[in-house]
Amino acid sequence: MTDKRYEDLVQNHAPDMIERLITTVTEAGPVEIHHDFEEGDQWAIVSMHIYDEDKEISLRLHLNDVYDLYFGYYDDEDEFFEIIHVLTEEEKKGIPAGLQKLMKRVLDTEEGIRVPANLIRS
Repeated sequence: MTDKRYEDLVQNHAPDMIERLITTVTEAGPVEIHHDFEEGDQWAIVSMHIYDEDKEISLRLHLNDVYDLYFGYYDDEDEFFEIIHVLTEEEKKGIPAGLQKLMKRVLDTEEGIRVPANLIRS
């Protein structure tokens, strides 16, 4: 069973989590945007890991301009949980245009890229 606090965080505070993700990845230097796929789906993804807490926060762009916020974590019993929130049109507006453009490129070419952090916020 997922932790209700995390569900609330992802469902009701997505813009804040996205801003934290973008700030964290851009402060770390070059930003990596990966391409991934599973069964009939593919996506471009930007992630951050909080290793000491066993958590991952990711922003993913799927086909048809569908963005989601992904939050994965381990509970106290070492069971892994995933919470996924599909972003609304309003929430998408908080994603910098530079990041949107780069994620679209990765999705279209199916090849990951590593770019200077300043390109994300442009």
